[in-house]
Amino acid sequence: MRIAQLSPLWERVPPFRYGGIELIVKLLTDELVRRGHEVTLFASGDSITTAKLHSVHDKALRLDSSIQEPDIYHQIILSELYQEAHANFDIIHSHIGYAALPYSSFVKTPTVHTLHGAFTSESALIHRRFAEQPLISISKAQQEPCLDLNYVHTVYNGIDTAVYSFYSEPTQPSYLAFVGRISPQKGAVEAIQIARAAGLPLKMAGKVDVVDVDYYREKVEPLIDGEQIQYLGEISHEDKVRLLGEATVTLFPITWREPFGLVMIESMATGTPVIAMNNGSVPEVIAHRKTGFVCESLEEMIEMVPKATKLERQTCREYVVSRFSLESMTDEYEKAYSMVLNSTQSL
Repeated sequence: MRIAQLSPLWERVPPFRYGGIELIVKLLTDELVRRGHEVTLFASGDSITTAKLHSVHDKALRLDSSIQEPDIYHQIILSELYQEAHANFDIIHSHIGYAALPYSSFVKTPTVHTLHGAFTSESALIHRRFAEQPLISISKAQQEPCLDLNYVHTVYNGIDTAVYSFYSEPTQPSYLAFVGRISPQKGAVEAIQIARAAGLPLKMAGKVDVVDVDYYREKVEPLIDGEQIQYLGEISHEDKVRLLGEATVTLFPITWREPFGLVMIESMATGTPVIAMNNGSVPEVIAHRKTGFVCESLEEMIEMVPKATKLERQTCREYVVSRFSLESMTDEYEKAYSMVLNSTQSL
């Protein structure tokens, strides 16, 4: 199968440090190549892939301070992709959200769109305009609110479990972990409140986006004392695995309808259970009372901290290997491609 993978240009593939979409694109693209597909990756020029790479800028846009209008580069790469779509590809797989919808509706080569984010009132407008386009959700919860869109499949994100070391025991002294963007949606302040109430240290890692600088400076930074509450900034994959694996529990106190939450499966892959707020995909990702706890309030999350320390870490690891592996994710995407191609050919 000749497949085009279209990634956001803001981060490279794979991301240098933080970037869930780009990590998924990397894993999926290389596994499709390994399975014998002819894959072209449309991404930033510094991306690392076993596929053929097509780029319009030599590095991730986030790393180039001279870029003033990043959307222009997405328009350029979209136009180049769809100009060669009929001659070179059987199917296009877009990971960039609604920007590809108008292009995909004007060519015969089908595009399948994985939705990696949540709907806004504005994005819902354009999705309704192109409601016939085939979509893939990354959780059942993501399909709410129901917009009568053409969902062809749900494919859970997967990880390469081989690069997540298993930690049979947390390090001592015990600490809690928080990994993610330092933003209101991810619940950074709430994580600090839980740690303080539980009387345990908290180690936090993640980037601060430009839109969240004020939140960090005004709400989060004053609570960081460098002792009980530590902020490590953006960290490498290796450091992230160690941070999660050596923790006694990972906190996921999100305040929005998270479409998936990759950190949850990354943590469980290392053996560390997760305590999370019941929003979005959380109950689909965590096996309640087996690999973590799905909670309705901060008070309940605090109450579950000592209980989570008693969960079997091997169970957490086995759960991810069986349900959220790279291989299972790729299997489901291949099914989705076949479904879309078969439906197109039958028209």
